Amino acid sequence: MASNDDIVPGFNEEKDDSLRITLERPEESSACIILYLNGYIDTYNSAFFQKRVQAVVEAGYANLIFNCAALNYVSSTGIGSFTAFLKLVKPKGGDIVLLDIQPKVYEVFQLLGFSQFFNIKDNLSDAIAFFRQDFAEDSEIFPKVFACPVCAKKLKAIKPGRFRCSECKSILAIDSKGEVSVG
Repeated sequence: MASNDDIVPGFNEEKDDSLRITLERPEESSACIILYLNGYIDTYNSAFFQKRVQAVVEAGYANLIFNCAALNYVSSTGIGSFTAFLKLVKPKGGDIVLLDIQPKVYEVFQLLGFSQFFNIKDNLSDAIAFFRQDFAEDSEIFPKVFACPVCAKKLKAIKPGRFRCSECKSILAIDSKGEVSVG
């Protein structure tokens, strides 16, 4: 496996004991990069986190998969960092996928209402497939207008994922076929 500095020159120049980031280019797709996060993200290390991810984007990677399996805490400042990354990669035609989020970390995303803005996947193959250009069927299904299954509020989803109903605050999921479920 290539080292971080082989993938993004100078990436390991700065380190933080509270958050370790390991980079990997998946063999299945050159269109994205995986960032393995180990530790926590809070007010004190968010600047470090933002600088490291910005270096990845400046190296030419706009499709980011954050593997959060070993990420055990994210503060609201950390959520703000992920939001900043979205604003950084979207103009470059990129996007972000969050992978293997621990329940207590996902709860922070939900409580702050940010789970609807991020693509959250349960496994690496789904995360990589999200970035493949051969998903033209999404453009036929999305945007999709539907009624919340809990309160019947009319909602619009622009892509598959999880989000919160603006009326009843229920967590909803919509899959790539446009099927809506609670949770």
